[in-house]
Order: sequence, then structure tokens, then C-alpha cells
Amino acid sequence: MRVSVALFTQDLRVHDNPVLRAALREAERVVPLFVVDAGIRRTGFAVPNRAAFLADSLADLDAALRARGGRLVVRTGDVVEETCRVVTETGAGTVHVAGGASRYATRREDRLRAALTGDRCGLRIHDASVTTVPPGALVPGGKDHFAVFTPYFRRWEGFSVRGVLPAPARVPVADVRSAALPDAESLAPGSVSPGLPAGGEPEGRRRLRSWLAGPLERYADLHDDLAADATSRLSPYLHFGCLSPVELLERAREHGGPGAHAFVRQLAWRDFHHQVLAARPDAAHHDYRPRHDRWRRNAEETGAWREGRTGYPVVDAAMRQLRHEGWMPGRARLLAASFLTKTLYVDWRVGAEHFLGLLVDGDVANNQLNWQWAAGTGTDTRPNRILNPLVQARRFDPGGEYVRHWLPELRDLDAASIHRLARPGEAARTGRRTGTDYPAPIVDLAEAADRFKRLRNGD
Repeated sequence: MRVSVALFTQDLRVHDNPVLRAALREAERVVPLFVVDAGIRRTGFAVPNRAAFLADSLADLDAALRARGGRLVVRTGDVVEETCRVVTETGAGTVHVAGGASRYATRREDRLRAALTGDRCGLRIHDASVTTVPPGALVPGGKDHFAVFTPYFRRWEGFSVRGVLPAPARVPVADVRSAALPDAESLAPGSVSPGLPAGGEPEGRRRLRSWLAGPLERYADLHDDLAADATSRLSPYLHFGCLSPVELLERAREHGGPGAHAFVRQLAWRDFHHQVLAARPDAAHHDYRPRHDRWRRNAEETGAWREGRTGYPVVDAAMRQLRHEGWMPGRARLLAASFLTKTLYVDWRVGAEHFLGLLVDGDVANNQLNWQWAAGTGTDTRPNRILNPLVQARRFDPGGEYVRHWLPELRDLDAASIHRLARPGEAARTGRRTGTDYPAPIVDLAEAADRFKRLRNGD
């Protein structure tokens, strides 16, 4: 009896899953395998918010497989060793896995290939499972990746994307032992953000249906409006593969219109960062384009930034949303990152680490490279731009609703008062706002901008 292994990683779904479909197509029975990978734990990437979402997603994946006559097989340990054990126990002839872009993912593929060769078992890497366009599929002449988004996007729009695959009707599973499904505490002990979303494919598909039914229409106009909360909130489901990026692209294109086009552009940004990281894996921790910065790493202001107590309301609202939900919209991420790197002149890696400690959609490619974009060491074609938090607040939270929602101490103030709060003056010198428990600004914006320009230029 022919057996194949479908090794789940960042593709925790039954709909449009190339790994699962290929394993079923070539064998009479499959092993839908997930390994609680000790290697990921050692990297520190397993944190409570993502662990809770992962536990939800695995439970829902197991339920979906059981509804089709199968089940999820769980092992714990080194992913390569455990996969090889399953191959030995079942006599599997092939292991299927989704292709990844990070150095960890590519090393995992290399180790699997080497180990499985000794077991006379083949390895099939499935691209366009985690992304819509595989990293490396689009390259400019004479180079191995695109370093600027706009020309990448032009090529990306014309790429022939694979078709969406239906969920299998049946999943016959080989007889092999399995550990119990892990819970959040066993995956990563610790406190979870109180507003964390539920994980899993059913919840992801419910949110997708809701998104397509109305909010997508307004996305082009409102995606940067902080108070409108008009983004899709689908990023955690994409990160864990509870939703397929290929299916999202197809559904958005079918919908059409300016909102859908703007959303498709965000899917392309996601692919763009994956192809950059695949070509330059060191960019996860080192400057993609070094600017010879003399970053601060232990600045005392960093604590105020983490706690949402900088004295700049829109920045603080963003940081408090992150702590409460394990998520924040793209504009809020950009404002928080720009403030830390350009205004406080703190090393982007400090901020990226903090984000990865809380973000449920924390993704090495998108988190690290977006932080580098904000710091001016990444792919931004205007690396020295500084986002003024006061100007940004008036533009993207003009009524102050976003700030009032996340900063209860400012709920009784009108928008004009909120936007005046962060202006240096008598209140700043006293260290506290009159009539509130809100702190004075921890830095003067003009002085901070001058410091950044001097140090960025090597003065």
C-alpha cells in the first residue's frame, strides 16, 4: 500500500492545500503530520499569542480531517527526525511540504532532503502555498530578486497563478501513532493578549466571507483610517496558512473594484518581502542596505514606547492595541516603527523583537523587512523620511476616536485637545498633562529629527 506524508507547516487548512492534495493524489493512504518543532522553540519564536492561535488552528485542522475520515498526526521533537520516524513506521515513499522563504525553512528543506535520501524516500517542495507567487519566480535581468516594489508589482500582476484546489472529500490515513493535540500552554507558557482572535480555518473563512460581503468595497479609501478599523484582519490566518493567499487573490480579483485592487496590492507586498528574504536571508537580522547608523539599543525611552507612554497619543494608542490584541493595522505599525527608529533613534531590531513577542501574525519576512523599511535600511526608496506623529494623527485619526478608544485617560478630550497634547510646552516641563494621567512627551520632535539627520549622515 502506497503511503505519502503531508507535512503541515504554514498551511494549516484543507481548502486549496497543494501539499495535502498531492499527497492524496499519489498514494492510497496519507499521514497528515504536524511536528511541534523543538527547533522553533529554541529560536524563541514560539510565544504565547501565536501558540494560542496555533493550538486553535491545529484543533480545527484535526476536526476537518476527521470529517473526511482522517485525523491529524502530531509528533513533538526535531521536525526532521520525527518526519523520518513516520516514514520508517509507515514505509512512506514521499514527503510533501510547503516551500518557505526564511533561512530556517530552507535549512529544514535541506535537512529533510538529505535525511530522506538515506531512507529512499522522496521530498517534494510545493511552492505557491505560503505565497501566491513563489520566491524567485520573478527576477529582474541580471539579479536574483527585486529590490523595489513597483517594478515587482508590475511583473507580479501578470504572473500566471495556479488554480485554487478544492478541499478533498476523503482523507484515508495510514495506521500510525500520534501524540495528543497540543494546547497553548504546552506550546508556549505565558499570558495571552485578552483581545486575541480565535485561530483556525473555519474562523478564517468566516472572516473572509464577511470581508468580501462589504468592507472590501471601502478598503481603498479607508485602509489607513485608524478609527474606521477597515482592514481585513486576515493576516494571522495567512501567516498560519488557515487561508490560502492564492484563494484570497482569486476571490479579490473576482470581486473587482478599487478596494479589491488595493487589497491585491497588499498581497503583492507580502510576496515581495518573501522574495527579498529568500534571496537575502541575512536581512532577518542585518541591514538590507546599511546606512552606517550608530543606533541606540538601551535607550531608557524604549520602555515608554513599549508601554504606550511616550506622550504622543497616536503612537501610544498603537502600542496599547498591540498589547491588547496581539495585532495592529498596518498604518499603526508604521507609525510605531518610525517613531522608535527615526524619532528615538533606537535600533530597528529592538522594535522588531518586541513586535514578534506579541504579534499573532508575527512573520519573519514581513515583520523584519517592514521594520527595515521604516528604519530606512530596507527597500524604501526614501530612506530618510521621518513620519511626524502629530501630522500623522491629524491625517489618519482626525476625530481622535482611535486615540480615545485605546487611551482611556483621554476619553473626555475633543480631537483638537488630543492632537495638541504632544506639543512641547509648559505641560511637557511638568512631566504630566493637566487634568489627566497622561505623560508629557519623552522627546522633542524637532530635536529628534535633527539628531537623526546628524547621525544618519555620520556627524
